[in-house]
Amino acid sequence: MLTAVAIAACDGAANNLADSIHNPLAPSPASLADCRTISHEMGETQICGQPQKIAVLSPNLLELLLALERQPVGVGDYFEFHHAHYNNPSQQIPYLGNRIITQPANVGQSFTPSIEALLKLKPDLILGSEFNKAQYETLSQLAPTLLFDWFDTQTNLRAVARAIGRPEKAEELIAQIQQQIAIAREEFAPIVAAHPKILMLDAMQLSEISVISNPDSCGSLIEDLGFQPVYPPGWDASKLNRSTAISLETLPQLNNADSIILFGRNTSEFDQLRGMDNFEQHQLSRLKQGWEENAIAQSLEASKAGRVYFIPTYLCRGLPGPIGAELYLNELKQQLLW
Repeated sequence: MLTAVAIAACDGAANNLADSIHNPLAPSPASLADCRTISHEMGETQICGQPQKIAVLSPNLLELLLALERQPVGVGDYFEFHHAHYNNPSQQIPYLGNRIITQPANVGQSFTPSIEALLKLKPDLILGSEFNKAQYETLSQLAPTLLFDWFDTQTNLRAVARAIGRPEKAEELIAQIQQQIAIAREEFAPIVAAHPKILMLDAMQLSEISVISNPDSCGSLIEDLGFQPVYPPGWDASKLNRSTAISLETLPQLNNADSIILFGRNTSEFDQLRGMDNFEQHQLSRLKQGWEENAIAQSLEASKAGRVYFIPTYLCRGLPGPIGAELYLNELKQQLLW
């Protein structure tokens, strides 16, 4: 009987080995004891062992991976700031590059990642967003793939942490940012008391502006600090999308705002982006100039009082997680407090 059991065990091991040869995504027998099922936008995916070669297709997930103290093997971005591989990440990846100690491959834009680049990398985990649903089947043939809602940060952080075997770190990060916000709320209390109403605008150029509302990640932190968002008369903020377009001529109806924050972006002219040292200037210069030269904008009370602030949209929308929140808080402190 012992001989029969031994033969059966050997046959089972051989079958497992054959499976792993024919199916590179099949977990090895050694890792089967360390498997967990991760829920994400496309259902559930089993992750076994400890992924070592992780490709991330968007900055919000790169942020989470770095916050969890893991390095990427491949990186995709929302914009094509850089076309070649990231041989100097600190000068090629906005805000996060100085946290990358490797030289990850460039796997293209978040919407349309390069399958060829991913094939060369042979990752054992791919992290993407809802923008990658159309490529999900193809990506899943390359490696276990998890797709997440862009702004559901806490859920995403916990899921990614479980996938890479660091669930306790996610809870530590969530508690840490909540504490930072609580402290900042006290620091901002005098400003909130004196100038509570803030108009938040999103624009690439002044002729195309939108009012930001919750649950936008740029607006939610402002409310967490105690400020009151300003909306056009008659708007029901609970029914608004993250941002709603308005005309420039509508601005005088919003003159009750004590302060204005313009979240700016520039999705072109990347040839003028010489490293990340001038990233903020690249994103905001056109919007700043338009605001300063526009008579309607300059007629607003907030402009006259010198309480108009400019922040790159990429900072809070591109990085809605713990690293971005800390950077965004520091930016608000520098502009509104110091």
